[in-house]
Amino acid sequence: PAALMRLVLSCEHASRAVPAAYSQLFAGDPAILDSHQAWDPGALEFSLLLAGASGAPLFVGEVTRLLIDLNRSAGHHQRFSTLSRGLPPAQRDALEARYYLPFRQAVNAAITGPAPVLHLSVHSFTPVLKDQVRDVDIGLLYDPARPPERAFCQRWQKRLSERTGLRVRRNAPYRGTADGHTTALRRAWPADRYLGIELELNQDLLRAAQWTAWQGEICASLLRELGFGRAPPD
Repeated sequence: PAALMRLVLSCEHASRAVPAAYSQLFAGDPAILDSHQAWDPGALEFSLLLAGASGAPLFVGEVTRLLIDLNRSAGHHQRFSTLSRGLPPAQRDALEARYYLPFRQAVNAAITGPAPVLHLSVHSFTPVLKDQVRDVDIGLLYDPARPPERAFCQRWQKRLSERTGLRVRRNAPYRGTADGHTTALRRAWPADRYLGIELELNQDLLRAAQWTAWQGEICASLLRELGFGRAPPD
């Protein structure tokens, strides 16, 4: 039952930080750290709001994904970017040991327990990519082959659309089964124990006058679907 489901939050692309040992990689183009390539603007702030409203544990990435992408599987070719891929193996191993493995292990440990878990991985996306305008405000990414995920996202989409008037789409602007943290965890946990959903927020929302109201509604609707029965505090 939804009322018995625990919530676990993660924000893989929360930071654009670069440890001093790797700063030379960005000396030629420091402005890239201000771009969507480096992090997901607004994702951390929303994750903190949701964690405060729900009391759920939140796991936050500490470095830019241009060093190591916490949302990519261990063997994925994009786990290291074109900037960090050429680092000596010892430095890549150090990034994995310091940032990647502890993060992934901590989230997995939080899922362990007697009750089913909804793991919400919070992201934001650029409204235009490669000259293509994304026609979505809020994306809910999941695996359609897992009935609990499909049913939850159908209900949440309906509630969010009705309450906000925003364009809420399922498995857009990305496929929920593409490589990612939730995809990897689905391989480790059965569908009746683990629901892995990525929440994707259009970065245009963050600049809108209504964003404060909208993010409150996103929080409230999620908590109601989980059976918390209360909205986030003002």
